[in-house]
Amino acid sequence: MGTGSESHTAPGKLWGVGLGPGDPELVTVKAARVIAAADVIAFHSARHGRSISRGIAAPYMRAGQLEEHLVYPVTTETTDHPGGYQGAIDEFYEQAAELLAGHLAAGRSVALLAAGDPLFYSSYMHMHRRLADRFEAEIIPGITSVSAASAALGTPLVEGEQVLTILPGTMPVDELTRRLRDTEAAAIMKLGRTYPNVRQALSDSGRLADAYYVERASSTRQRVLRAADVADADVPYFSITLVPGPTPTTPLPHAKPAAAQHESPNTRAALSTGNANEDIADRPDRVAIDRPSQVVIDRPDRVVDDRPGQVVVVGLGPGAAEWTTTEVHEALADATDLVGYTTYLNRVPARPGQRRHASDNRVESERAAMALDLARRGARVAVVSSGDPGVFAMAAAVLEEAADPQWRDVPVRVLPGLTAANAVASRVGAPLGHDYAMISLSDRLKPWEVVAQRLSAVAAADMAIAVYNPASSQRTWQVGAMRDLLLEHRKPDTPVVLGRDVGGPTESVRVVALGDLDPAEVDMRTLLIIGASTTTAQETDQGVRVYTSRRYARSGNAAAPDA
Repeated sequence: MGTGSESHTAPGKLWGVGLGPGDPELVTVKAARVIAAADVIAFHSARHGRSISRGIAAPYMRAGQLEEHLVYPVTTETTDHPGGYQGAIDEFYEQAAELLAGHLAAGRSVALLAAGDPLFYSSYMHMHRRLADRFEAEIIPGITSVSAASAALGTPLVEGEQVLTILPGTMPVDELTRRLRDTEAAAIMKLGRTYPNVRQALSDSGRLADAYYVERASSTRQRVLRAADVADADVPYFSITLVPGPTPTTPLPHAKPAAAQHESPNTRAALSTGNANEDIADRPDRVAIDRPSQVVIDRPDRVVDDRPGQVVVVGLGPGAAEWTTTEVHEALADATDLVGYTTYLNRVPARPGQRRHASDNRVESERAAMALDLARRGARVAVVSSGDPGVFAMAAAVLEEAADPQWRDVPVRVLPGLTAANAVASRVGAPLGHDYAMISLSDRLKPWEVVAQRLSAVAAADMAIAVYNPASSQRTWQVGAMRDLLLEHRKPDTPVVLGRDVGGPTESVRVVALGDLDPAEVDMRTLLIIGASTTTAQETDQGVRVYTSRRYARSGNAAAPDA
């Protein structure tokens, strides 16, 4: 496997990864290992953007992998390409192959996903023909849909010396009829709009009474019916008709007639495994997709409905589970997808069937775009923040990205959470009891000169200050610079509250004097509250109590408290 570095001199390896028929648990151990280790994950879809292969592989992918979404320019529709349908497809395969060749030449390993088996009616074979003579290629076989459908039917397809014939439903009716008459057992694939012809061929060959229909074998939406009971309009492409050779000797799982199992178009759309990269995958010259998204995998205990997609930005609170509001808990439970910084997502209990899209803490805009992209395709997305999402968190990033016209139809809501400043303040009393300001000490998104200017202005205005993001492993000098700047306006004995991991398992809260503030005691998990001139720290039997008076002296007289 490659490591993702572009400094490689040796070419990368192409993997044709068979994923099986749909159930992620039917992915082989080797396929799962290769998917997790590959530098690039590539997958096909039609122009609707939903990739079943991507959906099956998603549990085995890791955050940060490059993704190449190869979108067919046509499937069954017409085209104005000068070479017609075949010309458009051939050109697409050439462009897709060169796109993957660019990754391989740069030393990146490429896992090209294939539902079922890579060499069994698969798109992978077209890439293999164009790349295997230039790059090392290895194929990982997968369980075919024929095997999955046979398992769903629960009866042998062939036994002894019987012959199984696999037929595409796209064959002319007369030819399909002839072949069905000449074989003991058959599997007819590529159904969809071809089903009326398939039914006719089954009838004309005298095999209709012995034929069975299996839809989405191995998935939670699997249907097994007699072929004669299936309504033509209800047949998706990913279905198969089986004509077993031996006479079934056990009951078959086809209790309900098709009429009792119909789904509405909206329900079928909601149940479809979907990938959200359609709008950014139309350029075959892209080297890598910079906003990877993942898709929903259906689980048995997952309730899927036809509600439209949406983005809800939620705040978990600063640490303790009881500080997460009921409203936020409900939004998290309702979400099909969770998006957020890895550390924050780890605080949310895992739910079967719910997708988790983790990333580091430096890609707010990309994270927001991914969430909106998922929602536009029908996912109910919860973007997870610690504390309150509107306080130095994801709400602003999501709303800023959502202002782009491309997301105008995506609903966005923000649900409040308890912010760290209030949680830390509560541990010592009420240091934020009067006017106060919130300032992030991070200079990653704004220059330090702006941070210093704001600190000076707030200090001169004699307000308490809640300081977020005071330090990190790469930022170690700002706390000292802040202390020195504040001492120009505040007395050295001004109370400073240091709250670390408040509400978490390693919580600690201390009160020190501003002049004694040691930057070495402050890290990214610490929040500081700098007192004002009216802030008092008192020793009590319960420890230090800090409050900022709501009374403010004016010309020697105490003013009335704020209403």
